[in-house]
Amino acid sequence: MTESPNPNIVDADSLTGEMHPIRRGVISIGSNLGERRHNLQGALDSLADTPEVWVTDVSPVYETEPVDSPEGVRDYLNAVVLLDTTLSAQMLLERALAVEAAYGRERTDAVNEARTLDVDLIVLGDRRSDEPHLRLPHPRAGERAFVLVPWLDVEPDAEIPGVGPVAELVEKTGRDGVRLREDITLEVQ
Repeated sequence: MTESPNPNIVDADSLTGEMHPIRRGVISIGSNLGERRHNLQGALDSLADTPEVWVTDVSPVYETEPVDSPEGVRDYLNAVVLLDTTLSAQMLLERALAVEAAYGRERTDAVNEARTLDVDLIVLGDRRSDEPHLRLPHPRAGERAFVLVPWLDVEPDAEIPGVGPVAELVEKTGRDGVRLREDITLEVQ
């Protein structure tokens, strides 16, 4: 497990002198269209290339059954990325959406449809938001084995603020439909 920096320590913007706290972030990445592994590695690389974002770990890759998706949707590849950042939650969300778009993600009104790339902000420190465009912690993360199981692999003592320890949540959700893919790895730059 990588330790998150002390949240009371701040990073000064070298141009403005403005101070920004460093927060631990958790992002879930998934793909079930196109070259799934390539899409996940591209998301990881893009996050690592983001100014003020430091990727600290990435989980093993899991193949997971689609949840509440239309009939015939292909299985996903999923992983969880741990990072430290001085970006605001809104800026990190905008980056996640830009990465999705760069990999051909087209958002429609269809629920849980197939996608080339899904980049979800799960938690950012203890930040909470209930805005329609930004909900933190992610409202369904505590119910999704495809988020919880990979996260538990890289941060066994993790907790979702206001929801509970990830280990306990995995016990509740179970591991059905979540299979470790030892033949697929993602590399942090």
